[in-house]
Amino acid sequence: MDKVRIQDDLFNYVNGEWIENAVIPDDRPTTGGFADLRDDVEKTMMAEFSAMSESGEYPNELLRNAGALYRAALDTKKRNRQGIRPVQKDLSRIEKLSGIAHFNRNLSELVLDSVPLPFILGVSYDMKDSSKNSLYLQGPSTILPDTTYYKEGMEEQKQQLTAVWRGMADKLLQHTGLTEEARARIIDDALAFDEIIAGLVKSSEEWSEYTKEYNPMTTRRVGTLLRPVNYKKLLGKLFGFVPEMTVVADVRFLKGFHTLFNENTFALWKHWAMIQLLISASDKLSEKLREQGSVYNRTLSGVACIPSVEKYAYRMAGDYYSEPVGLYYGEKYFGEEAKKDIVEMVQEIIDTYKKRIARNTILADATKEKAILKLSAMKVKMGYPDRVEEIYSKLVFNPADSLYAITRTLDRILTEDSFAQLTKPVNKEKWVMPAHMVNACYNPFANDITFPAAILQAPFYSVKQTRSQNLGGIGAVIGHEISHAFDNNGAQMDENGSLNNWWTKEDEKRFKKSTKAMIREFEGIELPWGPVNSALIVSENIADNGGMACTLDIMSHMQDANYEEYFINFAKIWCIKAKPEYQQLLL
Repeated sequence: MDKVRIQDDLFNYVNGEWIENAVIPDDRPTTGGFADLRDDVEKTMMAEFSAMSESGEYPNELLRNAGALYRAALDTKKRNRQGIRPVQKDLSRIEKLSGIAHFNRNLSELVLDSVPLPFILGVSYDMKDSSKNSLYLQGPSTILPDTTYYKEGMEEQKQQLTAVWRGMADKLLQHTGLTEEARARIIDDALAFDEIIAGLVKSSEEWSEYTKEYNPMTTRRVGTLLRPVNYKKLLGKLFGFVPEMTVVADVRFLKGFHTLFNENTFALWKHWAMIQLLISASDKLSEKLREQGSVYNRTLSGVACIPSVEKYAYRMAGDYYSEPVGLYYGEKYFGEEAKKDIVEMVQEIIDTYKKRIARNTILADATKEKAILKLSAMKVKMGYPDRVEEIYSKLVFNPADSLYAITRTLDRILTEDSFAQLTKPVNKEKWVMPAHMVNACYNPFANDITFPAAILQAPFYSVKQTRSQNLGGIGAVIGHEISHAFDNNGAQMDENGSLNNWWTKEDEKRFKKSTKAMIREFEGIELPWGPVNSALIVSENIADNGGMACTLDIMSHMQDANYEEYFINFAKIWCIKAKPEYQQLLL
């Protein structure tokens, strides 16, 4: 391609030649930027797991357990020999449920065993008081990526994707020995149940306003709306008492629940649950089932093939034992010099944010004081935690079991531990990302930012890069995450991470007006994969804008500031080449 001018198209000036020649791996939807770092970290840790597995020597018992799971996933002979058998007992368990009364008698066990249900229960921060946990209820997900796929004008895409899903489901069911007629009935019922779900649950755009998930109701009221489910009996079995309140994340779903689950739709639910369970289990069964069960998701993201068994085994171990694996990576591959330097950069960005707010001429003093207080209270989690959470010592299993049975054991332990948190104070020292993850985040309920060790390397950050390059790389990302404290959602949370309107009425009006202006700025931009829905991404755009504004402010006070280095490195970290299907899915 012809070389563009940097002032006309920064992204293509920096990345255009690379994008033209880059090849996306067959088992990935993207390459470049974040994805390349993830691949590098993965290769490093795969080599570590391979070496530990061969030698039988592990630094600690937690990694030994992770290694046992890794070896179980690697054992393709055993998985191939067992085929679909490990999951058949659970499929039969669903099929044998004779009606709603039978369902209610077994419901607590179905919840603890993560059987797909017509509702989802979970325990998380209470948004009004983030020092405690609350019980949350919401609806299940749709088969298609979003409720918008079920709307008028999306018939072609819906038909194409449904056909792929139907074909995948049928191939998986063939392993059960069911007749073609029986398979077709199960799939038809599952899709009919999915259609009802789609008419009740939120779209991705609606979910993006996460503060609207806080709708506390008395458990008695929820129980009435959730009939014919015996909600009170379920909670008594799960918790040993009946919580007084349930937070409903999607009120529309709860009010329409009676249309989703009743005696007339019970058979639809059973067949939907069986298919959903089989699909989720497929990657713990034989290699053939792992490949067949991934067809739909690979179609959505344009990925040609499944990951190698070595990658698959490492990812499984790294997911279930994320903190022990991350701590090992952080201690071995992340230097204290880098940590000290980046912590100083974070503090400088926070201090700059405070100064920018202090000299702001639009906001009232009362609002500015609260915003500065929130910045002062913000906690920084950099690199890796000092220790792993206690739950990981409980993640033990019988290595002689099938891989499917092993993961069901681990999932149940995690579910029981999550429910046990309901009566415990929130642990705000907990890290929401492990050290070997290439990512970063702001947690609005803890008012903290997390930067795992894996992202703290070039081109995002390096002690060998100039200060301008580091500000354009990790600096802009740090500023982005801090800015989430003041995006359209974060701005509604106070310094403790609780829902609390700390804005004056006039400032709140101005803020909402500016948010609408940011939505208009990006709305409807035509891309090769379709038009932009700006309301879906406004929080990210606010954060990008804030992160760059803050780091450029720092640059303006530097004697050796090099703006070309800043912007070139900013473009480098966001360099990406992605499959068209994946871009359309994200859009």
